[in-house]
Amino acid sequence: MKIKIADKEEGSLAMLKLEQVSKRLDGFRLGELSIELPQGYIMGLIGENGAGKTTLINILSGLFSKDCGKIALKEMDYDKEEEAVKQKIGVVIHGDIYDKGRTLIGNAGHYGSFYDNYDENLFCSYASRFQLDTRKKYGKLSKGEKLKFSLAFALAHKPQLLLLDEPTANFDKEFRTVFFDVLKEYTLSGENSVILSTHITSDIDRIADYLLYLKDGKQVLFDDVESIREKYRMVGGEEYKIKLLKEKVVHMEKGEFGCKALVHYSKGQLDSALKIWEPSIEELMYHMAKK
Repeated sequence: MKIKIADKEEGSLAMLKLEQVSKRLDGFRLGELSIELPQGYIMGLIGENGAGKTTLINILSGLFSKDCGKIALKEMDYDKEEEAVKQKIGVVIHGDIYDKGRTLIGNAGHYGSFYDNYDENLFCSYASRFQLDTRKKYGKLSKGEKLKFSLAFALAHKPQLLLLDEPTANFDKEFRTVFFDVLKEYTLSGENSVILSTHITSDIDRIADYLLYLKDGKQVLFDDVESIREKYRMVGGEEYKIKLLKEKVVHMEKGEFGCKALVHYSKGQLDSALKIWEPSIEELMYHMAKK
């Protein structure tokens, strides 16, 4: 994770900007979403099943069109400069979107021909690192291997924005370490950004610089993780002491041995008799969903 978001260079170009973006799909409505993700950072996209995470990834990848609003990638309009935008986006999603009968190297070469910056040597390097046999047919891969291939291919055409839809659940523990190392390396130059959609909140705690939390298609929270940690605290203790915090309480829950709550935080404004700690992403998401 970066040292401090607030210390990024003033006037740095936004990687991705959404303004009042919405989409209606089969009775579900996503929006209005307004975010600005700077270059060089990883954004965690969280929310319960059905919150709209995959819908947003599909819009950003170009699989779905938005109904209204504006999207820009490094100041390029998604609608007016669609071809140029897609050249700069790498996507890892579930589903068999590659040719089952082709080998991995065959698939990469075929689909790589659509990208100006596709590098076969780079693909083979990532495939080797991910322990993939490039001569193996795509249709013979496991779920985890298919996602590894998608990641290797996405990186091989040198995108500036990497979109990842729930990949880590299908990775074993050993590869998860490799995966997070790859993301850190990818963003190290400060020129590339990542959007990682996941229901595994520990992944967000581990690697994300920014957080977008969706609930029922609505934007509940968007900010850099450091600012979020500065704005909220978890407190534990006697119920009446927590209730004295009044409007600061986001959500309180009673337990067998007392109460705990997510509260708005300002330095020096919490009772020292309470147990106070920084919320994990899981705690933050749970209590905001309950409020």
